[in-house]
Amino acid sequence: MSNARRNGAIAGLVICTLAWAGNALVARASAGMLPPIGLSFWRWLTALLLLLPFTLPSLYRHRDLLSVHWKQIAILAALSISSYNTLLYLAAQSTTAINITLVNTGLPVAAFIWSVVLLRQWPTRLTLLGTLLSFLGLLLILSAGKPWQLLQIGFNRGDLIMVLAVLTWGLYSVLLRRWPVPVPGFTLLAAMLLCGVPLLLPFYLWELNAHGGMPWSPQAFGAIGYTAVMASLVAYSAWNHGVRVLGPATASLFSYLMPIFASLLGILLLGEHLHAYHLAGGALTFVGLLLATWQGRKA
Repeated sequence: MSNARRNGAIAGLVICTLAWAGNALVARASAGMLPPIGLSFWRWLTALLLLLPFTLPSLYRHRDLLSVHWKQIAILAALSISSYNTLLYLAAQSTTAINITLVNTGLPVAAFIWSVVLLRQWPTRLTLLGTLLSFLGLLLILSAGKPWQLLQIGFNRGDLIMVLAVLTWGLYSVLLRRWPVPVPGFTLLAAMLLCGVPLLLPFYLWELNAHGGMPWSPQAFGAIGYTAVMASLVAYSAWNHGVRVLGPATASLFSYLMPIFASLLGILLLGEHLHAYHLAGGALTFVGLLLATWQGRKA
């Protein structure tokens, strides 16, 4: 593997986690104001409408390959497009942002487990060391420099929903590596959207009937626009490429950057303060990622 390809995948994963940190802020800010399934449905429908005009020729050219792999694409779409972010938005209705972030740190563990079960791939010692350092850095940030206080955090239904979301995303990442579909990245994303949006539609119609529709406001349009472009088209294409190049176990480690970026965005956008534990935790996390993504990594 060339250094340029590897470095490009790493840069894409950093951009991806930055975009998803913004998605977490949107989920937190919209809780109680925007219906969670409605936000997920309109996000993905908007992404599909934006992407489809540019990918229709490629979808047509690769129609034979896509038809051969349609079952795998449908399962990948159900796990990612239809499930993960919908579960995250649902979790944000009944749990705190710190709990969502804390549960989401289980993604590397979920990816490692699924990698061992489905791919028979074991992480190297360097990867395990990098994972430990990244996790310790994350604990410093989440606990405001007092990791022992995490023992006092309670978990509720929203936390359990996030556990399901993390397991779902870990499985998606591993299956994405196990079932390589030889088509361009945006073509695969468009095919997944064509499967995932219809799968999400019945749940959206149920929510629409039970709880009402999306309140069309500047906040709603802003949330849909950001999540459709940055958290969907940009982030998903970068994540899929990173998984193909680095493997699901290594790519999942970049999820540790999400709370760091979320903290930075909170400082910039919400007027929160930068503390020493942000710097220390961020440094540990980045060192851990450098170790885990070292050239010797095999996954």
